[in-house]
Amino acid sequence: MTQAVRAEPQADGADATLSDSFVALGRAARAAARAVALASTNAKNKALRAAAGEIRRQSNAILAANALDVADAKARGTAASFLDRLTLDPARVEAIARGLEEIADLPDPVGRVLASFDRPNGLKIERVSTPLGVIGVIYESRPNVTADAGALCLKAGNAAILRGGSESLRSSAAIHACLVAGLKGAGLPEAAISLVATADRAAVGAMLAGLDGNIDVIVPRGGKSLVARVQHEARVPVFAHLEGIVHVFVHRDADLDMAKRVLLNAKMRRTGICGAAETLLVDKACAATHLQPLVSMLIDSGCEVRGDAASQAADARVKPAREDDWRAEYLDAIIAARVVDGLAGAVDHIETYGSHHTDCIITRDATAAQRFMNEVDSAIVLHNASTQFADGGEFGFGAEIGIATGRMHARGPVGVEQLTSFKYRVYGDGQVRG
Repeated sequence: MTQAVRAEPQADGADATLSDSFVALGRAARAAARAVALASTNAKNKALRAAAGEIRRQSNAILAANALDVADAKARGTAASFLDRLTLDPARVEAIARGLEEIADLPDPVGRVLASFDRPNGLKIERVSTPLGVIGVIYESRPNVTADAGALCLKAGNAAILRGGSESLRSSAAIHACLVAGLKGAGLPEAAISLVATADRAAVGAMLAGLDGNIDVIVPRGGKSLVARVQHEARVPVFAHLEGIVHVFVHRDADLDMAKRVLLNAKMRRTGICGAAETLLVDKACAATHLQPLVSMLIDSGCEVRGDAASQAADARVKPAREDDWRAEYLDAIIAARVVDGLAGAVDHIETYGSHHTDCIITRDATAAQRFMNEVDSAIVLHNASTQFADGGEFGFGAEIGIATGRMHARGPVGVEQLTSFKYRVYGDGQVRG
């Protein structure tokens, strides 16, 4: 069967019997998962490097497909921040290819002995890393996720079933074709990376139902509404990737020049990524010296600031913040700003309004920094560094499927190691239990 599956709409919605194409897709992925779980490191790496080469050869075709997706999105009046995530250019296509090669260069996470110990009765026990099985990835807008997710799953010995957003179907299909070419070149089953190439929302419902028991885990990567639907409807485990309500806290002992440099990068380098800062918190102990320069810098750089009374007093261009601004993931050149009562006030604000994604403190006080990093319960906490480092590639993971904000199994960037589980191997020489 073809691995770019176009499913027939389900007559009765998400609760209807799965269509034949979905059932076949799940079964093919399960069979492929058994094969790639036993595949050699060399075979997996060969597939990834071949796919990278194919992406470079097909760069013009990928860009042409993406141009059609972008044109449709513009015609629908799509927001600029969304268009930025959707749009590919030659540099971004090259980055996709390079990302596949970086994943190939990573150590194989499968078969690692995580722990070993001997029992008094002579049994030798090992805990060994194993693939998760079949991973369903549901994502929006970013066509590069097609390559990242497929490659990470393959490297970790899993099969992947990918369902990209309707707005990027052409781009995702063009990239997926390159991944399939890599699999074929390495002698691996094409169903190891499958693409559900349909805009029908029934596809999401079918995946959340588990494709007749053939999906082991779902990874959502997208907006709040997508993640909420996945968490509400999924009948299989989910690696939750909630919105990035990301904070930068400027502590009373922050160096102002450093604070300006880090904050500007955290907010404005790319406003549409989940690691972009969405709220600025300034310690009231340094507000007199730090607030105005920080707020004015952001506005002068093209960022709208919505702030509390103190922030509005610091710069007349600041717009009044509403309560929902403190919970906003703008993914745009907008930031909320507030003065807080010291480190405790910052932690309290983050705990009240944050999403446990990524948060940063800027300070020269190592004790304060350590307290912040201990008390803020986010997947990633930073000291004196831009929140835009919240990225699997920047962590040395090659790439990521997403930033998991839950507390079970995987947390933070989900790379190859996070896409494995483990089993126990027990060696004996005839022992029986008394």
